Amino acid sequence: MAKKSSTKKTNSVKKKKSSQKNAGANLDKNASAMRVEKDSLGELKVPKNAYYGVQTARAVENFPISGWRAHPAFIDGTVLIKKAAATVHGQLGLIPKKHTQLIVKVCDEILSGQYRDEFVVDAFQAGAGTSHHMNVNEVIANRANEMLNKPRGSYDPIHPNDHVNMAQSTNDVIPTAIRLSSLLLKKDLLAAVQGLAKSFQKKAKEWNKIVKSGRTHLQDATPIRLGQEVGAYASCLQSHLKNIELAYKQLMELGIGGTAVGTGVNSHPKYRKMMAVTLGKYLKMPLKPAKDFFEAMQSMSPVVGLSDALKNMALDLIRIANDLRLLSSGPRTGLGEIVLPPVQPGSSIMPGKVNPVLAEMTDQSCFFTLGLNTAISYASQAGQLELNVMMPMIAYSLCWQITILTNTMNALAKKCVDGITADAERCRWYGENSVSIATVLNPLLGYAKTAEIVKKAVATGKPLRELLAETDLTAKQIDQVFRLEDSTKPNI
Repeated sequence: MAKKSSTKKTNSVKKKKSSQKNAGANLDKNASAMRVEKDSLGELKVPKNAYYGVQTARAVENFPISGWRAHPAFIDGTVLIKKAAATVHGQLGLIPKKHTQLIVKVCDEILSGQYRDEFVVDAFQAGAGTSHHMNVNEVIANRANEMLNKPRGSYDPIHPNDHVNMAQSTNDVIPTAIRLSSLLLKKDLLAAVQGLAKSFQKKAKEWNKIVKSGRTHLQDATPIRLGQEVGAYASCLQSHLKNIELAYKQLMELGIGGTAVGTGVNSHPKYRKMMAVTLGKYLKMPLKPAKDFFEAMQSMSPVVGLSDALKNMALDLIRIANDLRLLSSGPRTGLGEIVLPPVQPGSSIMPGKVNPVLAEMTDQSCFFTLGLNTAISYASQAGQLELNVMMPMIAYSLCWQITILTNTMNALAKKCVDGITADAERCRWYGENSVSIATVLNPLLGYAKTAEIVKKAVATGKPLRELLAETDLTAKQIDQVFRLEDSTKPNI
């Protein structure tokens, strides 16, 4: 029996590897329909209907690692570089006008969402990203030639290296594509942060008059308004928004035009500036050439800066999500000061149970993005001399760090925060029964004497008002202790 099970497992693994090799291939019904292409290593069969070519096919064979492909924004970022390069070289008279038009047209097709299943290289691939880069070059060249009624794989008259990749190297394209992809995701990210902050701001205003017990060290503390507590979440997110925007500014300097090692070999003297201007027009952002093209190729510091800003926000999102879980705990045996909107049944065995699932999801997704940040951090210091070869993983991790956090905040705002209700009576009850409200007596009785009263209340379980009546305090002074609203602002 064990041998049979092992055979099944082996066959399953073989099938999985086989499917990975053919990932994304646009095959005929006849699975054996292949074409033969040649590169510097020799000949290799490529699926006949694939727009990608031999170098991509080698990468698919070499890296059946995760099944994770390039993030859509990273594909867009790379394709935008190709579109800009063709445009600039056409303007400089280095590529025939007809070729330029074809390359640009294909790029626009891809940017509109076509041929996405042709980008088949695994996220974990050859260093620097040559595999992904050539995947893009080959798809553009084959589709452009097809428009001229040329067969796929002919690379005539438009060649993936000579034309699509003119004056470019993986070494300057991929760092630039990382920057562009993160900038393409910027608008949605910032909108998500702002949206979640506004959701909390709305609740802060709604709950501004609800007084409750503050808690420090998870122990009773002086009163606070629920609106103040939740308003702090909004302020926190607004602070992170500013930090993220600041980090993004560093990504607007592009190293495209550095080519192989930063010197700009094989590129026109006007190419660098024209590329930055053209890409800036595409993104409608003030992009500019890097101050130092060698640094732009060697250092991933700007990328790490954005990733770290996202990490810091994720840490606060975890804290906020956990506060929501704690404040909504119950409904009978927890704090129960707020009620999260029920979005799905919470238990397969306990009828009627509802869990804080959006807050739980937030924790999990944020934990995952922290891992992505760690991966980016390690990869950033792993470059040598003129290049960081760990860029494919950096690109994948940063794009998904942004995307996951964006989607998480949108879901948390719309499906959770916007629908939270507060139990004002329960909040008030906790506030009035917290022995920490005696803190307002410090100016009258002194810290030591007030501490004795609090200790006695805790030890005997007697109401604080009863114990205060045994002191020299007047009835008016005792009443002031229980005017909780006064304790939620500076007073003496």
